[in-house]
Amino acid sequence: MITAPVLFVDDEEDLRLAAGQTLALADIPATLCETAQDALDQISDTFPGILVTDIRMPGMDGTALMKAALEIDPDLPVILVTGHGDVELAVSSLQTGAYDFIEKPYDPARLVDIMRRALEKRALTMEIRALRAEAPANDPITSRLNGRSSVMTELRTRLRAVADSDTDALIEGATGTGKEIAARALHAASSRAARPFVAINCAALPEAIIDSELFGHAPGAFPGATRERYGKFEHARGGTLFLDQIDSLPLPVQGKLLTALQDRAITPLGSNEPVSLDLRVIAASKNVLSEAVSAGTFRDDLFYRLNIVTLRMPTLAERREDIPGLYQILLSQASARHGRPVPVVSPEALADLAARAWPGNVRELRNEAERAILGLGADTSPTATGKLADQMAAHERDLIAAALSAHSGSLKATYEALGISRKALYEKMQKHGLERLDYR
Repeated sequence: MITAPVLFVDDEEDLRLAAGQTLALADIPATLCETAQDALDQISDTFPGILVTDIRMPGMDGTALMKAALEIDPDLPVILVTGHGDVELAVSSLQTGAYDFIEKPYDPARLVDIMRRALEKRALTMEIRALRAEAPANDPITSRLNGRSSVMTELRTRLRAVADSDTDALIEGATGTGKEIAARALHAASSRAARPFVAINCAALPEAIIDSELFGHAPGAFPGATRERYGKFEHARGGTLFLDQIDSLPLPVQGKLLTALQDRAITPLGSNEPVSLDLRVIAASKNVLSEAVSAGTFRDDLFYRLNIVTLRMPTLAERREDIPGLYQILLSQASARHGRPVPVVSPEALADLAARAWPGNVRELRNEAERAILGLGADTSPTATGKLADQMAAHERDLIAAALSAHSGSLKATYEALGISRKALYEKMQKHGLERLDYR
């Protein structure tokens, strides 16, 4: 059921009453206003509903009301109701901020359909604002790691618990889940935030220069080493060193890394003088390091040294309910980078995105948003593994959660979008432990 109100403005009483009856039958709450000022007094940037206004009215007309309302909140959906002679004016208003228009005499069902879509768009806007409000500028963890799913809430709780300690940490997670983003959030929330954050991809280092890159070298350490060179450890002094894909380091370098972590000191290549270090090391791996230890490709003593704090990044498949809001945020970021407007994404399209497989996780979703801003298409096909019954149950839960998220918890809109009865939706939500209020 839709709970956000519609402000319906018309100076003709019989039209207001007719609209009120139409909206009551559609379970859409409405406030009927005789004048533009009556509606304007109720509009703010926290108003959760939409504005529907006749164009021709005495005093402030509909287009002036739209302009004043959009000055208060540029994202407010405004639907204009026009007479036959105002169609050209309404069309031009679409270019200046109107969400849509409908011509008199209108089909009540069509008006309700336009309003529902506008209310869904408004609900998505308010959802994104709520997410951003939960991520104030002084909370670098929430601002970087969005999402209301239980796995993301737990991840943020764990990050906050260890942020201000100097304990080294290990972050595990599949490709594209945001391991470096989590590491940067951990650094930004720590007492070392004002000091350097130095990131290095261990897999991208040629084996011949790994020692020099990490630990530095003295002049004459090898042919061509004509002057002293600081390694990444020294560059990160006072701050945080992030070692991505740490499991790709050769075993001999793993041994040197272990010594550096234990002694908090390094000895540059070709030097006999140790250099003391004050830094935090965060390592990351897309593979489960305990399995690499069992396979003999990763030192067990280094693993246990890093395994004091282990954080696991969830895949998008584990947090499908976050996808609609996250995609909208990524769209906004991409539009700001390219200087292009944010396209309107329907709840149905968002539910489709949430139901897809995302093997590249957030990185792939970000690329999808980038392509959408650039006007390019994408092709992502779902994949699944495991027992058929488990796959079907998980897929059903994901689809329902995504639809609830896309429709901001509206049960009526959700069961209509899914093509099932209200009773069937209730039963399935109970079966999968889904609560409507979690998606409002």
